[in-house]
Amino acid sequence: MKIPKYSILAVLILTVMSCASEKKENKDLKVEIYETSASGNSLTKITELSSIDTTSVIKILPEKKFQTITGFGGSFTESTAYLLNRLSKKNRDTIIEAYFGEDGARYSLTRTHIASCDFSLSNYTYAPEADDMELKSFNIDDDRDDLIPLIKDAQAISKDGFKIISSPWSSPPWMKDNQDYVGGKLLPKYYDVFALYFSKYLDAYKAEGIDIWGLTPVNEPHGNGNNWESMHFTPEEETDFVQNHLGPKLEANGYGSINILGYDQNRKGIKEWVDEMYKDETSSKYFAGLAVHWYESTYDYFPEELQYAHNKAPNKYLIETEGCVDSEIPKWQDDAWYWRKEATDWGWDWASAEDKHLHPKYAPVNRYARDIIGCLNNWVDGWIDWNMVLDKQGGPNWFENWCVAPVIVDPDNDEVYFTPLYYTMAHFSKYIRPEAQVIGVENPDTELMITAAQNPDGSIAVVLFNEGSTEKNFALNLNDKLVTIKINAQAIQTVVIPQS
Repeated sequence: MKIPKYSILAVLILTVMSCASEKKENKDLKVEIYETSASGNSLTKITELSSIDTTSVIKILPEKKFQTITGFGGSFTESTAYLLNRLSKKNRDTIIEAYFGEDGARYSLTRTHIASCDFSLSNYTYAPEADDMELKSFNIDDDRDDLIPLIKDAQAISKDGFKIISSPWSSPPWMKDNQDYVGGKLLPKYYDVFALYFSKYLDAYKAEGIDIWGLTPVNEPHGNGNNWESMHFTPEEETDFVQNHLGPKLEANGYGSINILGYDQNRKGIKEWVDEMYKDETSSKYFAGLAVHWYESTYDYFPEELQYAHNKAPNKYLIETEGCVDSEIPKWQDDAWYWRKEATDWGWDWASAEDKHLHPKYAPVNRYARDIIGCLNNWVDGWIDWNMVLDKQGGPNWFENWCVAPVIVDPDNDEVYFTPLYYTMAHFSKYIRPEAQVIGVENPDTELMITAAQNPDGSIAVVLFNEGSTEKNFALNLNDKLVTIKINAQAIQTVVIPQS
């Protein structure tokens, strides 16, 4: 049968159109977009893509690989645990689910305190009897009412589990030269006993079904101005303690796999600490990595210092173990405040004249977003917020050292407020998973902060922060596939590219 010419022409036209359509579809980059913004989005899924052509093309470079992610999360403190126990079961469960559930922030890396800290209800130690060299009096009874039940409940909810880093703010006071919880130094004659103290702690928590992933020898070895629990170490003293006492004791007692992270204070001090910790193979043997805090500035994340730490020991961990909006009473049910440059930190009042420039007023969301992205772009592999929950006063806190947490509660009225900081944290913790690898980004827009990571399942999470007062349009390019996206003014956005 003879086929009419017009039928052949129609077939050819349809074939060309089909090929063109297929070619266009292949060039489209499929994405999911989530945004938190000053205009009201709270990890909101954005379904409408930008229709504006733009010359700003952000290129994702998965072939450029950097550090492997350990995780993101917050801290289990007695203050947080106590407050959750004062809420109704419904609200308590809602908060734990929001942090650790599959539909929540999916926290994967956490921290807790060994004995009391400023965010405890009182001072306490696990070894109350002086000169108890065998630590026969050791017990964790102070943790049984609030702290341990919270950790267990979080474990029960978390599908993938989470790592815990534990830090003492002080040794038992009787081991120190000033016999006090606040300030002072660990006496050398008690170095072995304090090492045993850590081992006993690991035993006690293991018996509760809680395995500890990492330890720091002490929180903030430079001290805190002798305000709350603290204990001073020089880099030489801490390295000696880890090298000759803590490391060997843990190894001998079956805890050789525990990750000991040195330092655990602000980033400007990194160089002197890593120079001593990683001086040679012997000194660095028991150090798994470095722990740092962010309190040295409200805007500077100290990239040169972070780069120095990485270059000194490229195969060691580099983890931010504490950061929060400090020296502020939380603003209740006022999302706008968290986006405004009104917050002040300790340095606003107390920093030395030469460091005052590091502590201007800031917007809390900006500080979190800038710091986490800045850290990820400078080899940091884990980032831990401080308290997960505080009350409207910024406590409870035995020293009245008020701070802000991502979730604020009013236990008297059984009310809960998820601040924009909660959603800011979730932009990272929910979508960049443990064992993800930070990858390269080519970014022509100096007003946008960007980081990207490829997850173990092959998906890619790109986190962008627009601190400016105008919305921006950009094209995201991965392997020559493109999508055009709008990010609102004052917004943080996570773009998830599913596994191709």
